[in-house]
Amino acid sequence: MGWYGLGADQIYYEDHGRGDAVVLLPGWGGSIIDLDRLRRELVHGFRVIAVDLPGSGRSQPQPRRYPPTYYRDDAHTLLGLLDELRVEVAHLVGFSDGGEEALLMAALQPARPLSVVTWGAAGQVVASPRMLRGLAHLLDDPLDELKPLAAYLAEKYGVDEARIMADSWAQALTAVIDAGGDVSRSMVGRISCPALLITGTHDPFCPPKLVREMAEAMPRGTFLEATGGTHDVHLSHGSWLVSTISSWLTNH
Repeated sequence: MGWYGLGADQIYYEDHGRGDAVVLLPGWGGSIIDLDRLRRELVHGFRVIAVDLPGSGRSQPQPRRYPPTYYRDDAHTLLGLLDELRVEVAHLVGFSDGGEEALLMAALQPARPLSVVTWGAAGQVVASPRMLRGLAHLLDDPLDELKPLAAYLAEKYGVDEARIMADSWAQALTAVIDAGGDVSRSMVGRISCPALLITGTHDPFCPPKLVREMAEAMPRGTFLEATGGTHDVHLSHGSWLVSTISSWLTNH
């Protein structure tokens, strides 16, 4: 385990195994613990660097107030961590916001990734006003489909801190959407490594059509749909996802 950063901005990571490096990034509000099943599989053949996103898991600050620029800010922070660890090339693997960061890192530094694998990420943010309102009021009046996330955040961070996180995140996402929604989509041509983009059939944030379009716009992109899945494919299709990602990384 280790820490990277200055002052109150501290990134928590764990570094285990040997072989080609795999950077593993959980989703917003999540923790590397959420991806333990995948970590346990990958560590047998790879050096796995699992990182809590800024403001999530053990990383600080908490509660974080998210600026509209947080995607790019965090991508630069994560690339800085790899510089600190002297990791010149790595597979970038991420879920949801972790996947968005993986795609953006690959676009910002095309020579860095050996490959990219994401699930629940599309290179852009799309959300209905209803969903954004639901995120802003996540802890007090969650939409039915967001109740599991609300319960998770309340347990992990406490209601008061989780409320600040969710409201700030919703405001940042609204600003991103108002500006066109772009995260890495406009730079998709720069992602020259092999890339596997996975999403669930019923993902409300990253529907298959959107993710397929991102994959098809990549020079070496591949799209895969988790049939019947929603956003948390690692929960609904755990064994399949672990096997799929492990095989992909081994072959790339």
